[in-house]
Amino acid sequence: MKFKPLHDRVLVKRVEQDTKTKGGIIIPDSVQEKPMEGKVIAAGTGAKNEDGKVTPLDVKAGDKILFGKWSGTEVTIDGDELIIMKESDILGIITK
Repeated sequence: MKFKPLHDRVLVKRVEQDTKTKGGIIIPDSVQEKPMEGKVIAAGTGAKNEDGKVTPLDVKAGDKILFGKWSGTEVTIDGDELIIMKESDILGIITK
């Protein structure tokens, strides 16, 4: 795939959630919520401030992130469902 987000935008792929609860109950697709966790596929160079200087992003490709429920714009690239969002829509980076 050849796609590079511009400025402070990030390309994210949702991380699939388990379809079973801890108790073993299978959750049907019709009632599952979309996960708010994803992996950064690509990131832009950063936002420009008023002086024209570029402030680099805090996230990079490969980071696992948490984002808001209604964040970003859903797109399909090469058959993959992805989200393009601004860095400000990202709530945090998940670390182990």
